[in-house]
Amino acid sequence: MIHSVMPRFYCPTPLVPGTLLDLPDNAVRHAQVLRLQPGDTVTLFNGGWSAQSSMGEFSARIVRMGRSSVQVQIDAHHAIEREAQRAVHLAVGMPANERMDWLVEKATELGVASIQPLMTERSVLRLSGERAQRKTAHWHSVAIAACEQCGGNRVPLVHPVLGLREWLQTLTPNGSTARLLLSLSLASASLQHAMHLSGENGILVLSGPEGGLGAAEETAALASGFTAVSLGLRILRAETAALTALAQLLA
Repeated sequence: MIHSVMPRFYCPTPLVPGTLLDLPDNAVRHAQVLRLQPGDTVTLFNGGWSAQSSMGEFSARIVRMGRSSVQVQIDAHHAIEREAQRAVHLAVGMPANERMDWLVEKATELGVASIQPLMTERSVLRLSGERAQRKTAHWHSVAIAACEQCGGNRVPLVHPVLGLREWLQTLTPNGSTARLLLSLSLASASLQHAMHLSGENGILVLSGPEGGLGAAEETAALASGFTAVSLGLRILRAETAALTALAQLLA
């Protein structure tokens, strides 16, 4: 069977040319859906899963298709990277319903380095305990699928859900990451004017949920070293605002 685009699978394990590898369960299901056959060529990536792992991606051939397993022969490493030149991290008040899934998917496609889901005073989505852990694992799988689709070889880290104030307390004072707060209510510079800001560890963007952050929350963010920036006069949906900022910063 000929595939117009070579299938890509995320394998969080060291990848060594010349060795055989059993694909992880998610990749097995994907390969079965695509109806791949022995002899078909695929691409594997592990995102630098360990210090001994190589970045980039690996070509591999399917040698065995079982009912619940797929084995491949790893052929060669290719030093290919499609990552953004600067690291941009997103901390976002979680939008409700399926919009957070969509946000994680599109942010990954754009090249976000990490995503911090936050609960704020206006958040509709409230998560804690086991439910929060399940959601975080689900968003991680969404990010993996987006990397497989878009050609990214580094899966963004999806952090555990935290409350906004709790998260602000975890930030290092005077850290080396530039901090930008998307705001409508504060006198703020345009994002275009702030784009020159880039710390040694890139840029951290804080974006609110539906309705935005509360006044006290914005004040707390400013006290934690954030600079208020604006995306313009239009009021964007929570997920649109976050993605618009990422698109401009990662362009």
